[in-house]
Amino acid sequence: MADAPIELMRLEGEGNSVVLRITGEQPRKDPDATRVLAGEFLVDTPFVRGSAAAWLFPEDLRQWQQALDALDAGQDIAWREGARGPRLFIERDEDGERCRVTVEDASAPGTSVTVTVPLKDAWFDDAYHRLDLVWETWPLNE
Repeated sequence: MADAPIELMRLEGEGNSVVLRITGEQPRKDPDATRVLAGEFLVDTPFVRGSAAAWLFPEDLRQWQQALDALDAGQDIAWREGARGPRLFIERDEDGERCRVTVEDASAPGTSVTVTVPLKDAWFDDAYHRLDLVWETWPLNE
């Protein structure tokens, strides 16, 4: 068990940041229930600052892996698009050096924020490492 939160995702630069911080495993009353991680999306810019709570299931982490693979291949991604909580959209610009990151809160219709951040090749190694760290810290085997 982690003593401190782990950032599953961190996109930052030019004064903007979007972070998904995992704070721990959600306690379960039923030992047979699917294990769930508690976390929060944090958006910080010179203009706006906000957060939205998120619950992550094992399938969300598997889909994050697929989203990373698609983004690394130059595609835009939509992660947690059907989720009740926050959703994440990342659109790469034409040269691939920057991206527009949108966090949309499905629990508050019409609430979203979009920031632009650099997206360097080195970011992907870090992102895969962060995902591995979350899996190692909280193995959510179904």
